[in-house]
Formats: sequence, C-alpha cells, structure tokens
Amino acid sequence: METQTIERTALSNLIYNEDYTRKVLPFIKGNYFEVREERIIFEEIFNFVDKYKKIPTQVSLEIEVGERKDLSEIEYKKVVDIIKTLNPVEVDFDWLVDHTEKFCKDKAIHNAIVDGISIIDGRDKDRTPDSIPSILTDALAVSFDNAVGHDYIGDADSRFEFYHRVEERIPFDLDFFNKITKGGLPPKTLNIALAGTGVGKSLFMCHMAANCISQGKNVLYITLEMAEERIAERIDANLMNISMEDLHDLPKKMFDSKIAKIIEKTSGKLIVKEYPTASANSNHFRGLIKELAIKKSFKPDIIFIDYLNICSSSRFKGGANINSYTLVKSIAEELRGLAVETNVPIMSATQTTRSGFVSSDIGLEDTSESFGLPATADLMFALISTEELEDLGQIAVKQLKNRYNDPTMHKRFVLNIDRAKMRLSDAASEEQTLVDDGQDDTPLFDKTSFGKKNLDFSKLKV
Repeated sequence: METQTIERTALSNLIYNEDYTRKVLPFIKGNYFEVREERIIFEEIFNFVDKYKKIPTQVSLEIEVGERKDLSEIEYKKVVDIIKTLNPVEVDFDWLVDHTEKFCKDKAIHNAIVDGISIIDGRDKDRTPDSIPSILTDALAVSFDNAVGHDYIGDADSRFEFYHRVEERIPFDLDFFNKITKGGLPPKTLNIALAGTGVGKSLFMCHMAANCISQGKNVLYITLEMAEERIAERIDANLMNISMEDLHDLPKKMFDSKIAKIIEKTSGKLIVKEYPTASANSNHFRGLIKELAIKKSFKPDIIFIDYLNICSSSRFKGGANINSYTLVKSIAEELRGLAVETNVPIMSATQTTRSGFVSSDIGLEDTSESFGLPATADLMFALISTEELEDLGQIAVKQLKNRYNDPTMHKRFVLNIDRAKMRLSDAASEEQTLVDDGQDDTPLFDKTSFGKKNLDFSKLKV
C-alpha cells in the first residue's frame, strides 16, 4: 500500500471537496509538486476549475490528460494510475488547510533557494543576484488569504467588533494633534504637512520621529533633501534637549553619556536613508524596507519621507512629457499604496504655491504643483508662521483635510516651537484661539491681538 503524502491528500481533496478547493486552489502552484505526474494532475485540475468553475471528476481528468500532447504512453499510464488512486479522504478540514499552507510555504522557500543558487551560478540569464532578496521575501510571505470582500449581512458581527475595536495608532506628544486624529496616526495612511520654505516641515517630521523613537517605535526616515547626518543632528538636538549650536561643542564623553541615556529610555530604532533629489520612488523604498528586514531584522512602525514633491514616480520615467498634476498625484498614490502594503503610516510634506506663501489663511488650493495630492492624502494640515508668531516662539496649524475626524473641530491651533532644539510643544490653553464646530471661520490671525494690528503681509512666511 502506497504511503499517503500531503501532495496526494491535497489532490484527492481538490476533486472531492469543493470547500477545500475554493479555499486553497488560488494559493497552490504547479512547481510545488516535485513529482511530474502529480504536477500534471494539479495543472489539469486548476485548468478545469478555471474554465468550468466546478471541480473535475476522475473521468474528466483522465480524458483531459489523454488530450495532452506532451506525454509519452508510459507517462500517460503513470498519470492515469495516480488519478485512479485519488479517493475521498476523511480528514479534519482545518487540519488539512493548515498542512496545505505549510506545504506551500515550505515548497516556496525551497524553490526560492534553488532559484537563488541558479542565479549565483549564472544559469539564470534573466535575473541578477540583486533579485535574490526579493525572491526570498516573496517566498517567506506565502500565506492563505481567502478574503474576497465584505459580506454586509454575513459579516455583521465582525463589523460590530470593528466599530468597538481600539485601532492601533502612533500617538503624538502634542495634545491637539491627538484630538484631531482620535489618538494618533493609524496604519495604511498618507499624512501630509503643507508649508513654505523654512517654516518647519522637516522640523515637524524630525520632532515626530524623535517622539516615535521615545515610544519604542522603529522609525524609517527617508530624506531626499538633506544629508543623513543633518537629519540625525536634528533628532539628536531634540532627544538630547540641547541646541544644535551647542551640539557641535559637546565633548565626546558627554555625547556618549546622552546617547546611553536615550538607549536606556527606549527600545526604538531609527534608520535614516538618503537618496539623491528626484531619483528615488516607491519601488526604491520598498526595496529598502525588504533589505532592512533581511540585513538588520528591522521593520518600521512608521515611515517619514522628506519630502513628497522631490520623489520620483515609479510609473512615469524621468524626462517623460507629463504635467506636474499627474506626476505629483502619481507619487502620492504610490506612497499611499506603499503605506497600505507595509501596514504603517507614512508622514511626508509638500510646498505651498506662490500665492500661499503670502497668505495668512491658506487652504487646499494653495498646494503646489498638484491638487491630486490632497485628494489622495488621509490627513493634510498647514504649518503657518509670521514674524509675530516667531516673536512669541509659536507656529500655527490649520487642518485642511481629515479622514480621521471632523476637520472643523479644532480647525486651527498654535504650538510652541523651539527651532534651536528642533522641538514642538503644546501652547498654554490661554494662548489658543480655536475655531470649533464650523461656527466661526474667521482666520486665526484676525482674532488674535497681533492679528488685529496692521499686519505687514510682505513679511509673512507660510
């Protein structure tokens, strides 16, 4: 009596158990079967189900195999003999699905290693050694996912649980940002800060990165504007609570002591990666994430990209004759797709238009280059600075788009800013002049004492 294997058990259930077939067939590949005759049977089962949307019988399989032109008489007889042994097998459904998934994972990894050896030996002329990490990562990611949509009636219970489930978010250390986002940034989202040159886009992201590290989160900071060391310098100033000027005069012993204290306080890691301006796109970032997972066992909890407009698009090549609307919208869609794929929030920034640069109350229309960016983003807010705000050591924030909460709640607020230490903090409640519930849309600067004066807009920075 022939020993029953997972391959034979799977083939038997593929022609006798329709529930099993519908659940596992999309995830099994022909090259998972080492025995050629078994692989041929699987191929015929797959083709039959794909064409007729039902499982085949032994008779139909024998006929389909007989019509193949790539089999000798001896091979045909072996295949038919195996088909005749495929009888109903009484096994636990969940056990069989679990073992089939394990079988697929093991075979995927085995095939990936064989492919890698073939590439290294030069037998594979179509792929280079650079593709090996991606091949292994794809093999390790093999899993059964049978979700094909939300059944409104059938999934009512799971929907109720979703309504009452506390979603994992990455909180801010800024009270009003937590209020407008209902506790922080959720995964699979693209979040954008809008500001002019020198206002504080990079400062905001460096402050937020430092806060995430302090929470024990893993942070990937991708910069296309400044050197890696400049970003790390700003985060050093924030975490060490020392001005950037004093940072350069810090003795090595004291510097090491401060680094040791940071290590004691948090388990979070920070990786800063620099790309040349306009040279990197979502595919480069995706490759970087896979490389970090393999080389450093590093999986980011949040990704910062400084900044979106100077990324390139993976769909439109450099020099292509396309307008800025299409290009920036494409970049935004690709980055949001990356956020969904990696299951983390992405934080980035964009510039204002020329008119927005001299506006005291900018809106979505002041987004530079493409209105497709705010259409794609989940959260978008403006950072606004004036000479009066600078004198007060503050920066204003205005919500522009918010998928997490009502954007008219806390539409505008101010934060304290310490540019020397690259830090933000909550302003005192008496310093806040907020617009709530859409009741009043008077610009913040017209309601405050400094806004009631004759404000010189030629000195305004946004």
